[in-house]
Amino acid sequence: MKLLFDQNLLHKLVARLSDLFPGSTHVREIGLRSGSDAAVWGYARDHGLVIISKDEDFHQMSFVLGPPPQVVWVQLGNSSTADVEACIRANRSSIEAFEAEKQGAFLVIQLPGITRR
Repeated sequence: MKLLFDQNLLHKLVARLSDLFPGSTHVREIGLRSGSDAAVWGYARDHGLVIISKDEDFHQMSFVLGPPPQVVWVQLGNSSTADVEACIRANRSSIEAFEAEKQGAFLVIQLPGITRR
């Protein structure tokens, strides 16, 4: 599975998490650094990517539009890149199970646990 990291997550997370999610990318790498949420949504949908973001706007889009793409929301508030990385690593199996379902629209991950919506 491949993730599309939104602008509110540091682009370095792509490399730092490449052992778990190879082939993932960041919006800045595909020319969408300043792109609208709709543009990011369309790119993820068209390229089979799961959006990972700290932006609540994708929550609304996921319920209105439904999958694909699926959305993973990192719910940490102000946090370090190391905390975000730790959160994603700690929730790897939940993220993979969520993606495999194909019908789920939105997954919230937190440290230490998760909440599905």
